[in-house]
Amino acid sequence: MWLPFIEQVLAIDLSEPKEGSTTRVDTVTSVMLLGGSDVDRRQFLSASAAVGLAALELPDAEAILRRANRTGPVAVGRGEVAAVRTMTATLGDAASELGGGHARHLAVRYLTVDVKRWLDGRYTEATGRELFAATSELVHLIGWMARDEGLQGLSQRYHVHSYRLAAEAGENELAATALRGLAEQALDLGYIPTAVRLAEACERRGRKLSNPKALAYYRNTYARAAAADGDHATATRLLTESQAAIEQAPTRPGQSWASHYSHGRWAHDSAMIHARLGDPDASDEYLRLALDIHGLDRKRTRALVLADLGHVQLKRGDTETALATWKEFLDCADGVRSVRIDDGLGNVAARLSGLPGTAAAAELRERIAARA
Repeated sequence: MWLPFIEQVLAIDLSEPKEGSTTRVDTVTSVMLLGGSDVDRRQFLSASAAVGLAALELPDAEAILRRANRTGPVAVGRGEVAAVRTMTATLGDAASELGGGHARHLAVRYLTVDVKRWLDGRYTEATGRELFAATSELVHLIGWMARDEGLQGLSQRYHVHSYRLAAEAGENELAATALRGLAEQALDLGYIPTAVRLAEACERRGRKLSNPKALAYYRNTYARAAAADGDHATATRLLTESQAAIEQAPTRPGQSWASHYSHGRWAHDSAMIHARLGDPDASDEYLRLALDIHGLDRKRTRALVLADLGHVQLKRGDTETALATWKEFLDCADGVRSVRIDDGLGNVAARLSGLPGTAAAAELRERIAARA
């Protein structure tokens, strides 16, 4: 009974083609329709995890073969694939600095105009696989941007399409990264059992990889889901395995999405897992590690860490330090368009209402009110 609903919400056709039928809506067509309409669907699909994962595990094995070696309006080669990757990196850098709300419309237009023309062009099977993989990264970025704007249903649909494109290209890392995006989204929205299953599937795919940053990325995601589910033993084990992986990782970012998982982001994620496990001292240590040792030069990322650090400091009874940290958070968050920043501001404002009427607290309240 869930199947028609999944197909409707995720805009994917999971049925077998009818005998004699030559009409099939493939993933490329589906994602272009999604980008063309880019409808705000805020409702997150909360079907059973088993059914949801079954839908995700049905990639179209013949998708690239059907498109390769056919006539098309333009010849496509490595240059076009490189262009997609360069544009994705450029747009991703802007979003990391200023939030997903700044450039998502540019990314969607690039997908539905330039990339569509190349996907509909002439290319070999090998080029097709690279083009599908590069498109998967762009679609994943758009999903991340939509989520950072608070467009949860829209984000989910982009992530599912990113997964399908990656699976059709045979790219395990990209497919696992898309699953991670879905798991993180489910966690943030409170769908814990679904998040656990998605995170487990993500980590399982990640075991096939040799990239230590990817392994750390996926294991920390699974650890966060396990901690949210009350499975402290699994969360602790995965944290240990994640640390072992990140310690083997180079500090310089690689080319893939998972290869940009920095030591600083790992420390931030680990800090919040420790907080969930009831260890504020470890959480404080890892947050300081993220800020002081690894730097975190992106405004958006640094602001989020500062917001979390202030909450940990407040819980430990260090109100004065927490207020100073939140002042730095507000300075760093200036000009950033992100629903996570907005949530951080709301959480800080809620904590300030219960604090003594100091000058520092009053200044923060005024600054937050001025941003509303």
